[in-house]
Amino acid sequence: MIYSDKQYRISNGELTKLKDALSVAQMRETDQEWLKTAEIDALKSQIEEIEAELAHYDLLKAGQITFAKSFALENLPSILIQARIASGMSQTDLAKALGLKPQQIQRDEASNYMGASLAKLIEISRLLGVHIEELFETDQEMRGSLFSWKTVEDVVWRQFPFKDMIKRKWFTVPRGGDPIEKVREYFLTAAGPQFATAFHRKKMHSGTVPNEYALLAWQARVLDRAREAISRHGIPAFDLDDRWIKKLVALTRRKDGPRRARHLLAEKGIVLITEEHLPGTYLDGAAMMGDTGRPIIGLTLRYDRLDNFWFVLFHELGHVFLHLMDGLHYDFFDEEGTRESDKVETDADRFALDSLVPPDDWDKCLSRFALSEEAVQIDAGTLGIDPSIIAGRIRKEQADYTILNSLVGQGAVRPQLVEVDNAVE
Repeated sequence: MIYSDKQYRISNGELTKLKDALSVAQMRETDQEWLKTAEIDALKSQIEEIEAELAHYDLLKAGQITFAKSFALENLPSILIQARIASGMSQTDLAKALGLKPQQIQRDEASNYMGASLAKLIEISRLLGVHIEELFETDQEMRGSLFSWKTVEDVVWRQFPFKDMIKRKWFTVPRGGDPIEKVREYFLTAAGPQFATAFHRKKMHSGTVPNEYALLAWQARVLDRAREAISRHGIPAFDLDDRWIKKLVALTRRKDGPRRARHLLAEKGIVLITEEHLPGTYLDGAAMMGDTGRPIIGLTLRYDRLDNFWFVLFHELGHVFLHLMDGLHYDFFDEEGTRESDKVETDADRFALDSLVPPDDWDKCLSRFALSEEAVQIDAGTLGIDPSIIAGRIRKEQADYTILNSLVGQGAVRPQLVEVDNAVE
């Protein structure tokens, strides 16, 4: 992680050197092609890692990403550093506010505050607005969270919801076996150690504090099933080209739209997995990059309604086309309906809204004012989309979920996707 502007400049310099070295390596002629390939792959990996750290630092400083200021104690050191950067404070600024020398803050952050007294951690937390005690207040309105572990060895495996994982038959524990060891084995096989490091930061957009280990377990399950789907159906490589999105919008008019949507996404190299959320995650959808280079969208279908399905699906597609490929190394997790958003989430929302109903068309919709089922049906017919999309958007903008109930497609999604999944499995 980059802690200061000075480190940012140094990292930029290292990035330039690595890119120069990559150019030289790619042009070098050699009889040992395997050695050349290994060197190129290693350089590309280092370049990606530095680019991700630079982008993460840029977003934090610009205030374009937000994260909850309540965290498990084990994550506190990393959160204090990110909160300091996001607040616009340099290490020197923080040292001055605490009456310390800048070198002391540099040492503390470089060591992840190892050896720092509890009193100092509390003082810094208060100064930066990080409230550890709010972890126990379930009614707190949170804007989002960022989770990452320095290495897979920092993961506390016993905090995984192993009872739920066993109950759902994700794995079995032999008589007398250790369930915690099976959890570790399952995660490393299903996801891989890289999904518990900064190479895959977890960005949760939620109105509540999520259980980060339940989130990690759910992601492992989605990745496991996605890998199986790629192998079984021969899903092609992904191409960053969204010109086919209009075809997906047109599918909203079909009664079997969700099922057809899954097939169309697969044709375009995107894997769609439905997996019920785990307790404590408050999750509707997620977008992540699998180890095969194909985007994976996970939906929980927490609300079995067409309006929710289509909006969440297009929101995650927004992450796919706008964010997954830019080297940030984020896995995006979303709770639909969260009001406050940072730029990353606002961009994904705008992608969803504008893809489903272009702004000029939305301005012409009379149903926005009439608020009647007949008006919604007329507008939907004119636009060539399912009425649930207009009804759901009106309900959200009006903050009134008691209207247009018969048009939101209640109970129309699970039979098309979840029951098919269960039949296959």
